Amino acid sequence: MSYFKPQLAFLFPGQGSQSVGMLAELGEHASTVRTTFDEASDVLGYDLWSLVQNGPVETLNNTLFTQPAMLAAGVSAWRAWCESSDVRPSWMAGHSLGEYSALVCSESLAFSDALKLVAERARLMQEAVPVGVGAMAAILGLDDEKVLAVCIEASNDTEIVTAANFNSPGQVVIAGDAAAVSRAAELAKSQGARKAVMLPVSVPSHCPLMQPAADKFRHALSAIEFKIPTIKVVHNVDVTSHTEPGPIRLALEQQLCGSVRWTETIRFMASQGVDQFIESGPGRVLAGLNKRIAAEASCETIFDSGSLAKAVSLV
Repeated sequence: MSYFKPQLAFLFPGQGSQSVGMLAELGEHASTVRTTFDEASDVLGYDLWSLVQNGPVETLNNTLFTQPAMLAAGVSAWRAWCESSDVRPSWMAGHSLGEYSALVCSESLAFSDALKLVAERARLMQEAVPVGVGAMAAILGLDDEKVLAVCIEASNDTEIVTAANFNSPGQVVIAGDAAAVSRAAELAKSQGARKAVMLPVSVPSHCPLMQPAADKFRHALSAIEFKIPTIKVVHNVDVTSHTEPGPIRLALEQQLCGSVRWTETIRFMASQGVDQFIESGPGRVLAGLNKRIAAEASCETIFDSGSLAKAVSLV
């Protein structure tokens, strides 16, 4: 019999954590990984596991393929955990796209429906802003208030830039029109930022330029059934866990244009007594952020059989 541990939360990574060959070793030891990717392939109409294992990397890094791949990766690592441990978390959260993995793993959203949603989400995001018009940049070593002030100063009547991801103290990603993002990056450096790095992305996520995508995505969300989550999911856009389908749909719609409030999300769960986090999926991006947000809490990762066994033993 499984049981819920109040002090435990699962985190699901989003775009940026993908890599060719990810979860290969875990797939050899946990058959549910391959089964999950086979399910995804049936829905998507192409061999997702082959793409993830063999590339090419340019295709995997295209948001149209990255989003389904990372969804399947997060869910498959969770399923491997469920086969290895009776312990279940009391909280979940996903970074941007990872929120869909959290909703699937909390049984709020069917995996097949989530795959259809993220494929449509990716298509609409790519369609909303022509390549080259938008941009994103990571601002390092500047506090949130100064980043927000820089964005206001760099924006004008025709070009905007806003804070897209509050990833951790001293790490904020900005997004918007390319010229405004470039201006904001230079201003941030003049204000004392340690670094202002333009990111190699084709879509300026989590900013008002995504409003056309959000408007169209509303219709896709309305056609999908959502259930009350069996595990509380903290949403990016409002740092709140919702139970009713309406607010869940609204949070996912608003997420496209709204900031990912990740620092607040982790601090909120810590305030609820969470002191153990597990990152479910490839990479260690969220574990790295956690060290800067909630250093007193532990954060394990699940991406191969060794990390899975370690996480199980510590929980």
